[in-house]
Amino acid sequence: MDYKILIADDEPEIRNLLRLYLENENYHVIEAEDGQRALDLLRAEQPALCILDIMMPNMDGIEATKTIRSLDRADAKSVPIIAMTANAFVEDMRKTKEAGMNEHLTKPVDGEKLLQVLYNYKKQGF
Repeated sequence: MDYKILIADDEPEIRNLLRLYLENENYHVIEAEDGQRALDLLRAEQPALCILDIMMPNMDGIEATKTIRSLDRADAKSVPIIAMTANAFVEDMRKTKEAGMNEHLTKPVDGEKLLQVLYNYKKQGF
């Protein structure tokens, strides 16, 4: 199964770290440097899951998520979206949940926690 994961982060080092980690687990990774590019890739590639940084230029992860959730396509409401951010405050978690994000993971990335989240969604059929 070609399980595609979209990673959107404006920091190339973060994208590289996540890509290497996920490819090592046999996930197919698609990368975007901002929320607008993530939307373009979501439309073209139809990933099974998205990992979006909250603070990005052009369009941040919150706005990208709201836009994804409003798209006129079958998977727009259900595609899992994971917030990836350095902000771990309750208010930040509330904002990501209100935007329609499914999970809130913090940086630095805990690889084992990320893999567990991905495994749980994959097991559910996403």
